[in-house]
Amino acid sequence: ISLSNLTVFMPSVLTLIGIPGLESVQCWIGIPFCAMYLIAMIGNALLLVIIRSERSLHQPMYIFLGMLGATDIVLATSIMPKMLGVFWFHLPDINFDCCLFQMWLIHTFQCTESGILLAMAFDRYVAICYPLRHATIFTHQLVTQIGAAVILRAAILVAPCLVLIKCGFQFYHTTVISHSYCEHMAIVKLAAGNVRVNKIYGLFVAFSVAGFDLIFTTLSYIQIFITVFNLPQKEARFKAFNTCIAHICVSLQFYLLTFFSFFTHRFGSHIPPSIHILFSSFYLLVPPFLNPLVYGVKTKQIRINVLKRCCSLYTALSSLRSIIIFQNKTRTSSHII
Repeated sequence: ISLSNLTVFMPSVLTLIGIPGLESVQCWIGIPFCAMYLIAMIGNALLLVIIRSERSLHQPMYIFLGMLGATDIVLATSIMPKMLGVFWFHLPDINFDCCLFQMWLIHTFQCTESGILLAMAFDRYVAICYPLRHATIFTHQLVTQIGAAVILRAAILVAPCLVLIKCGFQFYHTTVISHSYCEHMAIVKLAAGNVRVNKIYGLFVAFSVAGFDLIFTTLSYIQIFITVFNLPQKEARFKAFNTCIAHICVSLQFYLLTFFSFFTHRFGSHIPPSIHILFSSFYLLVPPFLNPLVYGVKTKQIRINVLKRCCSLYTALSSLRSIIIFQNKTRTSSHII
């Protein structure tokens, strides 16, 4: 039997089946996913508006937070519309090139988020360990350069994954992806060829980005903790540590979920596919969903600005309601006369 009879040659369309084994309840599974997505969009958009409009927040820590919010918006939006199309509207087909582009977006902005978290850790390290030099080191020019470098690093490292798939494979065992979005290894597993290079390069990217960033984030916090615990006053120690709590929480949940999903995808053959796909779909939405909530609760300046905007919105709505009531009374009186 020839190879062409067993495989598909250069497919133009792939099919996302969603969560294997849970197809009958995917319409219900889509509800919490949609709710998380909406909260993520509103929360991160609000963060961006507050940071942009408040001059007091034009500091490196908040600029990096704005970059994190923008990254979360792109990451969540690259996943959710198509996922909900599969779950709710039974639209599983996706163009092959669109699938590769979605894969590139997802992994690029995952790497970007990791780089921004490292930059935020370095910012906290300089602010606490060398407070007098912080303003001269973290200039707006340096912050811009760091942001550009983080995005370029992610885009350049992920791009070869596209080339290796597009140019390296012509025949595929199937066009059906057992996933709810286009993930690198999920696409590679479709190929009817030697995928060793793809697996090795995927591992290289994961460890050169997440591994590198996690190591240097950890080293930064080791130095921060040493400096904080050597401060003479308890109040000063608490104040210094309090500026890091939100970043520590966000970094922990990001790296724990990332590495757990990464290793279970490659080595967790004993885990049921439905559980793995459900988790890997869920974990990509957790950072965009939690980040604005964590920073909103733990960062005083942002919390105050959110409350101010909520009060302003309430006042505006109350005034609008009063105007409408007054106009209705005026019209009623004129009709009576």
